[in-house]
Amino acid sequence: MSLHIESDWIETDETIPIKNKYDGTVIEEVSKATPADVEDAIDAAREATETMRKMPAHERAEILEETARLIQERTEEFAEVMAAEAGKPIETARGEVGRAVSTFTFSAEEAKRLGGEEIPLDAQPGNGNRIAFTKRFPKGVIGAISPFNFPLNLVAHKLGPAFAAGNTVVLKPATTTPLTAIKLTETLFDAGLPRNGLNLVIGSGSTVGQALLDSEDIDHYTFTGSRAVGKRVTESAGLASVSLELGNNSPVIVHKDADVEDAADRIVDGGFSYAGQMCISVQRVLVHDAIHDELVDALVSRVEDLVVGDPLEEATDVGPMIDQGDAEKIEEWITNACDQGAELIVGGERDGVVLEPTIIDGATQDMDVVCREAFAPVLAIQTYDDVDDAIRLANDTDYGLQAGIFTFDHRVGLKAATNIDCGGVMINDISTFRADHQPYGGSKASGIGREGPKYAVHEMTEERVIAFRPNEDLFL
Repeated sequence: MSLHIESDWIETDETIPIKNKYDGTVIEEVSKATPADVEDAIDAAREATETMRKMPAHERAEILEETARLIQERTEEFAEVMAAEAGKPIETARGEVGRAVSTFTFSAEEAKRLGGEEIPLDAQPGNGNRIAFTKRFPKGVIGAISPFNFPLNLVAHKLGPAFAAGNTVVLKPATTTPLTAIKLTETLFDAGLPRNGLNLVIGSGSTVGQALLDSEDIDHYTFTGSRAVGKRVTESAGLASVSLELGNNSPVIVHKDADVEDAADRIVDGGFSYAGQMCISVQRVLVHDAIHDELVDALVSRVEDLVVGDPLEEATDVGPMIDQGDAEKIEEWITNACDQGAELIVGGERDGVVLEPTIIDGATQDMDVVCREAFAPVLAIQTYDDVDDAIRLANDTDYGLQAGIFTFDHRVGLKAATNIDCGGVMINDISTFRADHQPYGGSKASGIGREGPKYAVHEMTEERVIAFRPNEDLFL
């Protein structure tokens, strides 16, 4: 497998083995980029900016629509690659393919909607009959750095809006899951994207990622990943703009009037799907004292029914974590929480990269499983007796991406939505809900800016005022 720079797929001397995350076998060897390769990719993207900038909106939309159609046509190919390289259960992987189809479709629509507005200059005395309007222009070269956990749809959320707006892209996918990005790059070219409009480089963040950040020829960075790396992106970006999505330790409040069975269904889905390796996976469950036992019983019964195993098996609900080091870290967090007084209700065992779905009760704010982002199949349960306490616990974190609350009292739901400091609050649902066209992003340490095609297009364009003074009075 190769890198794509300018108009060619190229091989390099060094390669990176991409492993099946469940059994550890090598799937493919991919070429490893050097800093010089990154520089060449950026130069190629810069040279292509005029081509993309001049491409009519309807042509950009047609390319994105065709990309969506081809992804749909290649569903099983994409799903099988993701199941192997990302350890994502095959049914979950198929769901991600469907979401990517939507993301490119929404992006195509935004390509045709990109416009400005008229400015009523005569609202200020002395402007006579001047006329002014705004127009949005592409920023130019987008540096896109994507994570392992959604190797198709999170890449789509960067590429779709970038091309809808008329930009070019240098893409660095996660080193652990680059095969999906390679396949997507091929698909975009099959759909008609100019071959120098997308340049693909693969390698570690410390080498390839840093080479991207060191460039003075990137106009906008879009990054999804850890808080530590996000901070480095902002420090290195200089005058380039940035969009960052940096994670969460999602709280979900289950109030005393909630439908417990429904809440349990949704929490188990949101906490353990893809082994909890989602930025908005349910991690903290804040349950009212009055229904604590009922909810715990409902959660345990559902967790015990989950099938843990090979992600390529149709029946599998929970597959491996991305690597053994991460699984060992969370196993240690679970042990430490129990040593600090929490109770292990279910799970907690690890077999290599596979960590059993785990529920811890009696968690406290100082435990790693509560105050840090786990990114693992673990739920930490805390109790409260007043909704103000639940909101305080939800806010007692550096993060602020999304949260959820289950209640039939609209006053309680809206109080939570108004007072929880985060990018989105889901009422009668889990923090994990995301529609691909909604604004998506966080506050505090969870990031800067918003994704969702409409919102990302605005992040990746600049607004220009165009005003002129007519030579005669147009309004006589």
